[in-house]
Amino acid sequence: MDRKAGPGARLGFAAQVLLVALRFCTARGGSPCAVSQRRTLCNAHSLCYNFTVYPHPSPGEPWCVVQGQVDGNVFLSYHCGGTKIQSTSPLGEEVKTTNTWETQTETLRDIGNFLKGQLPDIIPEKHTARDPLTLQGRMTCRCEEDGHISASWQFGFNGEMCLRFDSENGHWTIDHSRGRQMKEKWENDRAVTDFFKKVSMGDCRAWLQDFMVCWEKMLKTSASPTTGPPTVQPMAPPIKSKPWILPVVLTSFIITVFLG
Repeated sequence: MDRKAGPGARLGFAAQVLLVALRFCTARGGSPCAVSQRRTLCNAHSLCYNFTVYPHPSPGEPWCVVQGQVDGNVFLSYHCGGTKIQSTSPLGEEVKTTNTWETQTETLRDIGNFLKGQLPDIIPEKHTARDPLTLQGRMTCRCEEDGHISASWQFGFNGEMCLRFDSENGHWTIDHSRGRQMKEKWENDRAVTDFFKKVSMGDCRAWLQDFMVCWEKMLKTSASPTTGPPTVQPMAPPIKSKPWILPVVLTSFIITVFLG
């Protein structure tokens, strides 16, 4: 014999439907930064890490300092001997809770140690011990408008860049005579070129893709017409359902079931 469900049973069923709906809406409308390893096209942005190595730092001063920039905006600072990367801007605050943020620490420290170890062999011949000397290295990965990500390095002394390395084709270019000895030392050293390729085309590219998930809207908002990145014609945005539609419809359904 069929029995009509009572109010309690109908309310229980309605509550289950509403719970599923709310979970669905939360998943659809959640922050993209909370989703691990989601990728996006980076639309003509660049990620850059500037390393400065001091062979003989003053007491209490770091021997290596790293500064991270996205599109020229500084977002992190790191001392190679430290255990934590410091956020220096809202851009850094936006990504410092991600897993990718933490993975930078070991790689940046390894790069600093690597550059420090190379320094004795690449000091220009005319350099004298009395002259202060610092080594600069700049790792850059750049996403083009078509989504292709290129990678490169620049090296120099005391703020003057003198050597470039294209990580994609392995080509070295001397921009100043000071870079000649550096090029002669490194271009035939497979371990050196492989290291520079690995961290720039592997780590840096992955960081750029991961961070841009969180940075895309921030960078679009902060870029000015005169100083921002080249204008890119935006693609037609995908049609998105309004997040409030489903809860409203289901609420009406639940009321109907409960009162029916």
